[in-house]
Amino acid sequence: MEVIIFGSLVGYVVGAWKFWSGYNKTHFTQTLPNRIGFSLLWPVLFVANPSYRRNFKRALKG
Repeated sequence: MEVIIFGSLVGYVVGAWKFWSGYNKTHFTQTLPNRIGFSLLWPVLFVANPSYRRNFKRALKG
């Protein structure tokens, strides 16, 4: 059980960090509140929003 929780936490942090680092490649407005919100809520937005999913993938490239 602890391994699943730890793995999920690591995946969440890695995803948030990679999105944060590539945020300038997205089509979102380049403001700090947007960057923080989109980085923290990435798992929910990734599942629920196709537009966000495309931008998330764009942020992770190169």
